Amino acid sequence: MHYMDLALPTAAENLACDEALLDFCEGTGAGEILRVWESSEYFVVVGYANKVDLEVNLEACQSRQIPILRRCSGGGTVVQGPGCLNYSLVLRIATNDSLQTVTQTNSFVMGRHRDIFENDSGNRVKIEGHTDLAVGGVKFSGNAQRRRKDYLLFHGVFLLDFDLELIEELLKMPSKQPDYREHRTHKKFLMNLKWTVAKMKERLRESWDASSISENKWEIPEALVAKYRSKEWNLRF
Repeated sequence: MHYMDLALPTAAENLACDEALLDFCEGTGAGEILRVWESSEYFVVVGYANKVDLEVNLEACQSRQIPILRRCSGGGTVVQGPGCLNYSLVLRIATNDSLQTVTQTNSFVMGRHRDIFENDSGNRVKIEGHTDLAVGGVKFSGNAQRRRKDYLLFHGVFLLDFDLELIEELLKMPSKQPDYREHRTHKKFLMNLKWTVAKMKERLRESWDASSISENKWEIPEALVAKYRSKEWNLRF
């Protein structure tokens, strides 16, 4: 698997990069990719089908000038920025029996990530709500996927040292909640892992055997970046 430590200057470019990598692999049959990235700026990301006014405190975002973007995958709404690490996996479906359905893929990827933390810390980490990782029912990682014919994108975020107060301010209570949340506020439902970014990157790379450095033989189409900058896409629902 190729490894890519690539953080682009803006939120729109980073989200466009994930979709561009999926399109590149689908179109060329390239090898699998693990990308990691961080953002120096805060922004809100809604899932593909989320309704912005149901999930986001628009007044708070406007007051703080925090942009709202929409990703190409499903899942819920999150706040991104300093203190969290994002990862993106582009996986070839045909090479692994565990990637044939959405449910199988969730179990496969989340199981591998659960093992990273259990093996390192000895703490009991559970997969909750299909795509969350939690300790004692408190979540520190959320994830989602997008599928094409031959490849899939599985991406997510790890809360390492994030401003949980900001999540409470910018997001409403989610319109859809996993049962294990039990209607808890964001502050009571979320936790920071307190790992360093360097440690998290190293453990991900080891887990996925991402040994080779990816060469940039692909490009992010300007039209794709423009989509992630547009109100027509970001505020479509």
